[in-house]
Amino acid sequence: MMICFDWIFPEADRTLALAGAQILAHPANLVLPYCQDAMITRSLENRIFTITANRTGSEKLGKKGLCFTGRSQMTSPTGEILFRGPVKKATVNVMDIHPEESLEKTISDQNNLFEDRRISYYKLD
Repeated sequence: MMICFDWIFPEADRTLALAGAQILAHPANLVLPYCQDAMITRSLENRIFTITANRTGSEKLGKKGLCFTGRSQMTSPTGEILFRGPVKKATVNVMDIHPEESLEKTISDQNNLFEDRRISYYKLD
């Protein structure tokens, strides 16, 4: 599970995927318009399902107003948008998926998403 602004840090998703996560649950109160598109990439680069449950509407925070972006969504391990909700209306969607699809990290005969990593080149010590 990630929450809200965690989406901006690719290492959060990668760590969860390397630990065996098949579905990444992501409840959020998003006010920036970038996350939903970024989650497509997070699904693709980790070959996992992502589910972002985002808030709609607006809220006053002191003198500041917050407008939430809505657009809750589910993406597949191949980056396909399986569901995207509306911007301004709360919605519920139920669908069948096969989480075991997230176990396949082979992209082609020559490429495996996790086995091809060269962590010695970017490992921080």
